[in-house]
Order: sequence, then C-alpha cells, then structure tokens
Amino acid sequence: MGSTANSQKKILILYYSYSSQTKNLLQAIMSGMDTSPVSVFMQRIEPVVTQHFPFGSVSKTIWKMLLTFFRQRLLIQPLPDACFQDYDLIILAGPTWSYNPSGPVLALFDRDGKKLFNDQIVIPLISCRGYWRMHWWGLKRLLTKCGATVPNLIVFSHPSHEPWRTLGVFLKLAGKVPERIPWMKKHYPKYGHTIAQLAEAERFGTQLAEVLVSGGNFAEIEFKTGPALYNKS
Repeated sequence: MGSTANSQKKILILYYSYSSQTKNLLQAIMSGMDTSPVSVFMQRIEPVVTQHFPFGSVSKTIWKMLLTFFRQRLLIQPLPDACFQDYDLIILAGPTWSYNPSGPVLALFDRDGKKLFNDQIVIPLISCRGYWRMHWWGLKRLLTKCGATVPNLIVFSHPSHEPWRTLGVFLKLAGKVPERIPWMKKHYPKYGHTIAQLAEAERFGTQLAEVLVSGGNFAEIEFKTGPALYNKS
C-alpha cells in the first residue's frame, strides 16, 4: 500500500480468522485496493490461547457450538498502538460462531470497543455458513453503543445448499473431510469460500477505496455476494 502520505486515506482492517476463510477474503479486498491512494493497516485479533482448526471430534465440536451460542469470550492479546489511531474507515471482519460474533471479537468489544470505534466509520465483514442475521444485529448494536457509524455490511456465506452446508461445516470442524465422503461430495464439493467469491471480494475492495477517496457514500455500495442472499433488512 506504499507510504502513508498525508493525502492518503487511512483504512484499518481488524479481523479474527479461525480457518483462514475470513483472512482469504480480506487479502482479496486488499488486492482490490492496491491501485488506489489509500494506506491500509491490517491486524489480526490474536487469542491468548491458540484456537486449533479443526476441533478434532464430534463431541468437541458440539461442546464448542454450545459455548459459542451463549457468546463465550476468548481472551485476546493487546492490540498494537497503530490500531488506536484515527482512520477514515475501519473494516471489522470475522466468522459467525453459532449465530454470534466470534469469541475473540466479543472480547475485543469488552476491552477496547469504545476506544477503537468511537466516532469511526465501521463496515463489518461476516464470513459464515449462511446464518448471519443474528450476528449482524448483535454486531451493529455493539458498534453503535461504542459510538461508531455503520453505513453498510459485507456478507460472504459458504455457497453449498442446505442441509449439506451445515452438515459439511460440522464434519469439517469435527476433523472429517466431507469433500471426500462419497455420499457428501456431490452436494458439498468444497469447504469455505470459492474463487468466484474471492474475485467478488477484490471488486468490493476496489469499490470501497474509490468511494473513500472520492468522498462518496458507503451506504450506496451494493455488496451483492451471490449465494449469500444479502439484503439490508
């Protein structure tokens, strides 16, 4: 992204990624920003205790799903000072865990929410298997409570159809390889996001940078993501 000249607009990308799906989307978004005069600082939210992917068994997966349904927090490492500067745009990204923001993101709000997001423009990016609305409502409420402006939302869901999508994600978290199970692979050919979705993410990055540099309205960007069935309701 080059130098941080005063004329450049500044973007903070703050994220948690468990299985690298969110990280892959963000790298594509950053690629789309490469030709714009913007300065981007990207920071992963790091749990104190490393979260290994996958969980490795059916019982561990069920237990983790139960804990995350009740919004379990995971303690996180301190953020670098660079995260607490004034930015022209913050992208807050992470996966949906049992209909909620992930444990590291919830812990971030508990500790640093107001300091990070007060008087900032924040666009959330959600990576999920499909059920994202409760995550979005909760996240928007938390950001608004911290004093942020939330003009838009980006959602990427895994593209397989239900019930195969939910079953495939569950099996993957349990340490199985659903893409290779004969009765599953026809319905669930791939875990996570597709090459086409990464191309969409790159296009969104270009749009975000262009709107930021031109002084446009983020609310007017149409983040249509195919199978995510996104709308602003």
